Amino acid sequence: MADKIAGVEAAAKKVLTRAVELDASRRFDESVVCYQEGIHLLMEVLKGTSEQTKKNAVRKKVEEYMGRAEQIKVHVHEVKEAGKSHEQIQIEEYSTGHGFESLFGKYLDGFLTEVQIEDPYIRTTHQIYNFLRFCEMLVKSGSPVNTIRLFTGRDENEDSRKQQHNKLAQMTKSLQNHKIQLAVEYNDALHDREIRFNNGWVLKIGRGLDIYKATESKFTVGFCDFDLRPCHKTTIDIFHTNYLHKTENG
Repeated sequence: MADKIAGVEAAAKKVLTRAVELDASRRFDESVVCYQEGIHLLMEVLKGTSEQTKKNAVRKKVEEYMGRAEQIKVHVHEVKEAGKSHEQIQIEEYSTGHGFESLFGKYLDGFLTEVQIEDPYIRTTHQIYNFLRFCEMLVKSGSPVNTIRLFTGRDENEDSRKQQHNKLAQMTKSLQNHKIQLAVEYNDALHDREIRFNNGWVLKIGRGLDIYKATESKFTVGFCDFDLRPCHKTTIDIFHTNYLHKTENG
């Protein structure tokens, strides 16, 4: 009997290892199937185990894997629903209440590991500050973001280019302390402004991250808190990749 239970436990470990690999590869439907099969095998181990410490350990694993499987099921359902429509946010001139967390917070979930920003104007000091605050939002969000990719343009002035490079290099070093890799690629032919989250969300922003008006000084309310900062007029279109594929395919 003990040999049989050991064999079932080994099979469960193999299946659940595969489930975790599929999960990490974002092949969620397949991972759920493996999680369910592995959980079923663990339940067999639980039934055949009499030693209480071992039963508690197996029961804890079952709860953990069941919890992850349920998270994935909810995520897959939300993704399917998101693919049916798109949202548009109209930001009016001088309006407030549009900090990055307010605009994008609900799209930062436990499945977000990489963010790609295409914005030709992350160049001047205030534009790089905007990008820094966007990155700070990602750090604080609790999402397991490990990579940020920035595609941006460069100024024609050589000194301005050096300052841009140095400031972004400082950001790269700082983000490493939070286990996030910042990869910067310069492309002077960029025109579109777009943010892509690898959990499927795509945000097309008319002004890119440069949606906030300048304050009178660094000691003006709204300088630090973007929710209190007046905005330029712009439009943000938010899609899910499923919606984009659906519209492209008719």
